Amino acid sequence: MISVEKVLSKEQLDTVFKIREEVFVVEQEVDPSEEYDEFEDISTHFLAKVNGHPAGTARWRFTEKGIKMERFAVLKPMRGIGVGQSLVKTVLEDIAANPQAKGKKLYMHAQLDAMPLYAKFGFKKVGDMFEECNIQHFKMELYL
Repeated sequence: MISVEKVLSKEQLDTVFKIREEVFVVEQEVDPSEEYDEFEDISTHFLAKVNGHPAGTARWRFTEKGIKMERFAVLKPMRGIGVGQSLVKTVLEDIAANPQAKGKKLYMHAQLDAMPLYAKFGFKKVGDMFEECNIQHFKMELYL
């Protein structure tokens, strides 16, 4: 069973950081200095679990351009069973429930292999491909 919860404790946030460390820093070789940023404290974080075991994470935050969804990560053994979809769905529901989000543009920097997942939720590719942390991305947008 997949569950997704909003991160409310330091213990949950530590688990989120462990997942991101495993997926981004170890697996994708992202420099740790680029993975953790000044937005950790102002972002709303989520932790996905499969049968009670940590499986994935994501976060969202307000920016000058709208609402940025980012740091979607699913541990390798937990991929392909719907964790990513559950995270996107829960994050979108949380954003939609926030009165300040009304009418704002949602956007993300999507890795190429994750684009089909975001497209299922109505996100559209915008602009040219670009590189971030040595990984190819496209900007994707959705209006609530």
